[in-house]
Amino acid sequence: MEKSRYTLSLVDSAAMARRFLELPKRLYAGDGAWVCPLDDDIEAVFDARRNKLFDGGEAVRWVAVDSDGRDVGRIAAFYNRELASLNDRPIGGCGFFESENDPELAGMLFDAARDWLAERGMEGMDGPVNFGPRDSWWGLLVEGFGHQPLYGMPYNPPYYRELFEQYGFKNYFNQHTYRRELNVGQMSQSVYERVKRLEETPGYRFEHIDKRRLEQVAEEFCTIYNKAWASFTGVKPIDRAEALRLMNTLRPIIDEKLIYFAYYENEPIGFFIMVPDLNRIIGKFNGRLTLWNKLRLMWDLKVAHKVDRVFGLIFGVTPEYHGKGIEAGMMRAFEKMIARGKIGYTTLELAWIGDFNPVMMRMVENYVCASKHKMHTTYRYLFDRTAPFERCPRIGIKRRTEGGE
Repeated sequence: MEKSRYTLSLVDSAAMARRFLELPKRLYAGDGAWVCPLDDDIEAVFDARRNKLFDGGEAVRWVAVDSDGRDVGRIAAFYNRELASLNDRPIGGCGFFESENDPELAGMLFDAARDWLAERGMEGMDGPVNFGPRDSWWGLLVEGFGHQPLYGMPYNPPYYRELFEQYGFKNYFNQHTYRRELNVGQMSQSVYERVKRLEETPGYRFEHIDKRRLEQVAEEFCTIYNKAWASFTGVKPIDRAEALRLMNTLRPIIDEKLIYFAYYENEPIGFFIMVPDLNRIIGKFNGRLTLWNKLRLMWDLKVAHKVDRVFGLIFGVTPEYHGKGIEAGMMRAFEKMIARGKIGYTTLELAWIGDFNPVMMRMVENYVCASKHKMHTTYRYLFDRTAPFERCPRIGIKRRTEGGE
């Protein structure tokens, strides 16, 4: 058997961690759409002191080196037993994959992740995914190349799709990113009429947050989130303390006119959280968020107003208010701010709308009036190659297996 041209080196030191971070900076040199992620955002994923998934889990990283001593690929593998158990069979993950365009190299990286996970009792792996929340570093870009990614969203060259699928990964679900211009009057007349009826119905109100009331905002967010999202596979309920930590993390970049809540008789029933997209201004930092770069970031964000794109971070409506146009009510409240000249942004993008949730897709298309802009795919690879593959079941729809019922 011919000897491989590549060897794998374990990331087991600060020097190797630096090589892991530096590799994509070389691979994407010259790609004007790529934005260098912040080094600390990546390192936080693999820091057991900062990532609670290490409680009941493990993670490992490798860098691939060619015969000339060049770093040419990387991958991480990880699992958390509680999350793995939410599937029909224990599933781990692989992610942070980067590779030159060589199936042999990619196969070596995937093999390393597969074997490591199998030794720990996993029966499959999803990839490329994050060892952490789904809203960051999750999925492979398969449509929308050449467009700058949102902050924390994956970006990759087109040939990665072939590397994954040639190895044997199959499409588990797709995640759509939607886009709309921030102009007034984009919703249909029927939607405006529906919103008007809601606004005239006693008890309903839609308003942006007051940044001085973040504790109350966190409490209301927690209430809605646990009703709207926690029933999804792989999504855990959050408590008030965790919600407050999220709000405090966002505090430095929060623009209160970008976060909207819906209420009925003073009870929170929906939220729409948007933030300025930091990818518009962090690319020049080359991953390093030094004190000087933090000052530059806040100047560009708060004083120079160099961010023109809004990132729709998350929205949700409690189930009992689905289908009533609550999303459109919040969007209309946002439009009113735009009409008054209070918003200096030009576009909105909403990421992570899964194809397993057609109701959410329709809401974004019909009530937010956004159009599909990019698509990422979450792949799954079952270690037993004879096992039947099942796509992620649609919400409220019976699971289908490949080839039929």
